[in-house]
This record gives sequence, structure tokens and C-alpha cells, in this order.
Amino acid sequence: MGILRIILTIIFVAVCVILTGIVLMQEGKSTGLGAIAGGNSFWEQNKNRSAEGKLVLITKILAAVFIVLALILNLNVI
Repeated sequence: MGILRIILTIIFVAVCVILTGIVLMQEGKSTGLGAIAGGNSFWEQNKNRSAEGKLVLITKILAAVFIVLALILNLNVI
């Protein structure tokens, strides 16, 4: 079971590095002057289709993988 733990640890470290990089690539969530206009702009309606929306989705997926791997590695079963 030692080999499985080593493989999971390597995957865990890779997920940590990638997750850090993706979080640093994202823009801030401040609304700026868009909140004055009501906030229901074209950007608000279609932000999931943009590159920023994809980064947010990848961040959520990698965060879930990070949590699952952290829990698995803390179990003393493997």
C-alpha cells in the first residue's frame, strides 16, 4: 500500500500547485461601476461562457479533488 500512498501524494501536490496557479490567474470579484447600472449586464448573464467562468469551474473541481485527496491521505488505511 506504500506505492498507492506515494502516487496519491504526488497527485495531491500537483493539484495543490495547479490550484494555486489558477486562483492567482483569476480576476478580483469587485463589481466596480457595474453595480451602479444595476448589475444585470451582458457580462453578468454570460460570464460562465467566458474564460473567467471556466477558471471558476476548474477551481471548484480542483478544490473538491483537493479535499477528497486530503481526506484519503489522512486515513491510515493506505
